This record gives sequence, structure tokens and C-alpha cells, in this order.
Amino acid sequence: MENEINDLVNELEQEIDPNVMSDDELQGIVGKEIDDAIDYIDNNISPIRAQATEYYRGEPFGDEEDGRSQVVSMDVRDTVQAILPSLMRIFHSTDNTVEYSPQGPEDIAAAEQATDYANFIINRDNNGFLAMHSAFKDALIRKVGILKCWWDDQTTIDAYNYTGLDDNALAALAADPDAMITVQASMPVGEPALNPMTGEMLPPPMMHDVRVEYTRPDGRVKLEAVPPEELLISREAKSIAEADYVAHRRIVTVSELVAMGYDYDEVAGMSSAYDDMNTNVERYTRNPALTNEMNERNDPAMRKVLYVENYIRVDYDGDGIAELRKICTAGDGNKILNNEPIDMAPFATFCPDPEPHDFFGISVADTVMDIQRIKSVIMRNTLDSLAMSIHPRVAVTEGMVNLDDVMNTEVGSIIRQRQAGQVQPLSMPFVGREAFPVLQYMDQVKEARTGISKASQGLDANVLQSTTASAVAATVSAAQQHIELIARVFAETGMKDLFKIVLRLITTHQDAPRMVRLRNEFVPIDPRVWNSNMDVSINVALGRGTDAERMMMLRQIGEMQKDAMKTMGPQNPLTDITKLSNTLKAMTELAGFKDTSQFWSNPAEFTPPPKQDKPDVNEMLIQVQIQQIQADIQKKAAQLQLDREKMQMEDDRKRDELEAELFVKAEEMKAKYGGQLNVEQIRSELAINREVLKAQADVIKEAARED
Repeated sequence: MENEINDLVNELEQEIDPNVMSDDELQGIVGKEIDDAIDYIDNNISPIRAQATEYYRGEPFGDEEDGRSQVVSMDVRDTVQAILPSLMRIFHSTDNTVEYSPQGPEDIAAAEQATDYANFIINRDNNGFLAMHSAFKDALIRKVGILKCWWDDQTTIDAYNYTGLDDNALAALAADPDAMITVQASMPVGEPALNPMTGEMLPPPMMHDVRVEYTRPDGRVKLEAVPPEELLISREAKSIAEADYVAHRRIVTVSELVAMGYDYDEVAGMSSAYDDMNTNVERYTRNPALTNEMNERNDPAMRKVLYVENYIRVDYDGDGIAELRKICTAGDGNKILNNEPIDMAPFATFCPDPEPHDFFGISVADTVMDIQRIKSVIMRNTLDSLAMSIHPRVAVTEGMVNLDDVMNTEVGSIIRQRQAGQVQPLSMPFVGREAFPVLQYMDQVKEARTGISKASQGLDANVLQSTTASAVAATVSAAQQHIELIARVFAETGMKDLFKIVLRLITTHQDAPRMVRLRNEFVPIDPRVWNSNMDVSINVALGRGTDAERMMMLRQIGEMQKDAMKTMGPQNPLTDITKLSNTLKAMTELAGFKDTSQFWSNPAEFTPPPKQDKPDVNEMLIQVQIQQIQADIQKKAAQLQLDREKMQMEDDRKRDELEAELFVKAEEMKAKYGGQLNVEQIRSELAINREVLKAQADVIKEAARED
């Protein structure tokens, strides 16, 4: 649909403005650029890169002789493999090697969020690690590594089949604007009914079988590493941004073209010739399994055609100024399928040693291939000399020796001869010892060119034991400087361009907020409010040291921050708790833990507990005195209660004694006089006396309480 709209727009432009370039003229310009770029890449650049690929794989040089050593030194591969891990660590560490810079104070928060979102797109939506690994390896071996970044519309259609829906359920589905309903069958359920209000016959309820399709438009930024031979560029180009012509050629199927949105009838009849790809030596060197005759099915949809995305500067509208346009062509005749203006070419390129004023620089393989060839020749001759000294040639007298016995190299085998002395060995001394210094010298040359050596990698135990720590540190630092320079060049070129492309794509094409998880929080991302012209800054610095050195420096910074806050207080002109928190988080990230929130909290989110007012000293003394008085009162009350209980117990004891004495006297008088005593009267008198004693005791207690 998008391609049809673009074609219609182009036709309208030509009708409105006669200065607009015709399709035939445009196709001729594009075809000429394609042919010239193919000739430049296939005949000048690809053979050199194919040779570098062969050296990287350690393939034979082609001048080997049967019966002689054919060993190949692997210097190119060893050097690339020594550099690549450090580059991947630099660009996939916890630090943001590339970040967006705000244009003003209002862009600070947006720049931080855009940096996090761009890294999310590269590493989560896409497999950024593998894409960069491929691009970096291409750059180190084949001069240039290419990353292509574009917007991919991922509109999905979900279809569901429902059966037995009544009218209400069907109406509910129809209320969804995203649902496209297709009724497949409808049938009545039951019999017609009479409306008691109007007397009319009502039709029976209907049951429906429907198919519902939901169209969910979505898009993502896609990232892939482009094979080097698929990138076309003009001869005089200095960079992708300044190139008048750059293109991506590849072999696709008719089915893939239809999936891109092109009409099947338009692409099905295209010629399937792609001779330029069949003759590209770099393509077959990288993948020897390919053949000149591609596997063609008897299936029109899977027929292969050449598809080229051309990014060319051309004065299409006739205003005298050439603008950048994306023109897609396919087939042997470079038929134009799409033509639209574009802001920038979607390519980010990496070169370890760029040449000024030229697009293709020098790779690591270019600097080491001659050393690999020399070392291979020396090693072959050394092994041949060793073989000749172990298995020397022999001179025989023709006709006097059994030649089969002489040719037999089995250990302990006999040689039959008709007369003694008819077989004479031609002793060859081993001369390989003289070659060892030459091999060491070539290793020194390689080290000077690349900075990579066994000592710098910590592999040479003799060197590490026989030199001082300062010398070892200097050797390691020299290697790091070479690698960090390559990393800085990668960051200033390819990585900066990649982040610019990602920012332009998301601010142009993402038309709705997206919920993603950044820094352990789910936040809605809406790039439409961002400034698409934000600068890109690089955080890859030279001489930053190893992780151990950086950890030690951060530890020292943290100690100095704590000393400053201890000396001048938490709030001082030098530092504060937030800056100390940043140091601790940097140390945690350097240790390999990306989620620092599980170790350190954000000081800005800390809420101190409410302060409690200090009590007044006088009030505290008063409270103590009151508590003391209350304690004394309780103590006196308890003492009075105890005294009262003692008095009651004493009164009861005396009463019991009086009663006992009364009974004793009564018995004595009864026995003495034989008369009758009024005991109850005596008891009542004793009770009266007891009440009098209790009253007197109560009076005494009340008087003591008042005191």
C-alpha cells in the first residue's frame, strides 16, 4: 500500500510540475550509478577483502608443493581475536559509551530517557551484541563493518472464530472499532412469538457464527549486520553521510518482495539474473558452499531476483538542488519499484584505521598479512630442514640396490644391496635454529604495528617474571592504547551514526507511547515530544586504565568524599551524600552488577522519620516529683491498711480471750454456786465493748491519714 501511494504521488508530481524527472530518466541515472559502484566494489575492493578472509582462516597460499611443509601461521586470526574481546567489553559494559546530549535545560530528562530507550532498542528489541560482533569482526578483517538500521512496520492480524453468538454478543463485538467482523452463518433459534403489547408476530432470535479479525499496527527499529560485499558506494565517497550514492544490494525471493508491499504481478515477471553477485569473489570466499548456479525451485514465489535499495542524491524535482532519495530497484533491468525522499541513509560503518579523504581505510588484517606470509615461509623451511635432518636423502648405485627397499621408510627395514657401500646417506644439518631470531623479530614487528603481544595479554610467563611491574604495566598500557584508539574511532563514527539513526527513526515513526522497563521501572516512552536534533556524545576515553585501576580510583574518590563530609559536614561546598551514592553505584556497575538498586538506594527518595521534640528539663523534674509523691502516697496507704488489719486481728484475739475467760468463769460459778448465769447478756455486753474499740481504732486511723 505504501509503495502504491508513493507511485501515485510521483505521478501527480510529474503532472503538476513538468520539471520533475521522468521515470525513464531516473532509471537511467540509477542504473549507471549501480553499474559503476558494482565495478568498483567487485574489481577493486572485494579481491583484497577476500584475500584477508583467506588469511584469517589460515587457508593455503596456493604455492604449496607436494612433499614439503604446508603449515600456515595464524597471525591475522590471533591478532583479531586478541582485539575483539576488548572492543566488545568496551561497548557492552555497564557504562553508556554513547549518549544523547540535551540542547537546553528542558531536554535533560528527555536526553537521559532517550539514551536508555536507544540502548533498549539495540540490545532488547534487537540482538545488538551479535550484530556489533559481526560488524566489528568485518571491520578488523575486511576494512569496513556495516550496521543497517531501519523502521520495520510489524502490523499483525489476529483472527478468531466464534460460534453460537446471539444478537447482543454480536453487537458487543461490533462496538469494537478494531474488529472486522465477517458473518459466516446465521440461523433462527426457536419459533416466532406474539408481542402481547402490539399483537405483532416477532421473529425468532438469531444465532451467528462469525470470524473476527483484529488489526494491530506496530513497528520496531530493526538492526542487522550487512555483509561487506552487499554495500555499494561511489568511488569518490568519503563517508556514508557525504556519499552521492550508496546502496544495499541483495538477492531476495519474489515472496519477500510481496511481503515488502510490492504487487505480485509486478515482481513475478522480473528476470532472475544476478550475474554481479555470482562473480563476486568475496561472497564465495566467505561462504565456499555457494555455487554459481543458485538453487532454483520450480516455485514462482521462491524465484530469486536482485533487489537494490539505492540512496542517491539527485535533482528529482528540477529545482537545481540535489536531494537524497531512496529508490528501490529489482531485476536485471533495474526496474524502479519505489521512489521517495529520505533524510539519511540507514547505514553505520566502522573502520579501525580510517584513511583521510577515503571511505575504505586499513584493516588489522592488512597490517598483519605480510607478517603471516613471512612467518609461514620461515616455519615451512624450518620444518623442511628438520625433516631432511631426520629423514636424509640417500645416494644409491643404480642396478646394485633394490630400489623398493630404499624407498621404504619403515623403521628397521632392510635394504638389499649386491655389494657393501652401494647406499650412502646424504646428511643434511638442521639449520632451523638460525630462523628462530627471525621469527621473534617478525613478532616484534607485529607488536609494533598492533600493540598485541604475549606480554600484553599476560601469556608470556618468562617476560612477566623477568621484568618489573612498571615494565609490565607499560607493555599492557601500550596494547590498551591501540585498542582504545580503535574503540574511540568506532564510537566517533559508526556508534554515533547508529544512535543518530535510531533517534531519527523513533521520533519520526513511533506514533504512540510504548511501555518499556528502564532502570527497573516500567515507564511510558513517547519520542514524539523529544528533540530529534539532540547531539550524540561519546564516553569512550583514551587511557582510562583497566577495570582494577578504575575500581581503585573510585575507592579513593569515595574515601575522599567521606573525609570531606566528616570534616565539613554532610552539606559542604565539595560533595554531598548524592555524589557519594554515585561513586558507590559506579563501583557496583564496574563490578558487573547492572541493577545497582539492589545494593544502594536513591538518596533523593529517602524520607527521614519525623523529629521528636525534646522534653523540657523542668517538666521532667516536675514529673519525677509527682511520681515520687504518688509512690509515697501509695506506700502510706499500704502501711495504713496493714496497721488496720493488725488492729482488727488484735481486737479479734482479745475478743476470743474474753469469751474464753467468760466461759471459764461461768463454769466455775456454776460449779461453786449451782446457780444459772445469763451468758447471752454477758456476750452482748462484750460485743458493745468490741464496737467501742473499733470506733476508737477508726478515729485513730483517720487522724493518721490526715497527718
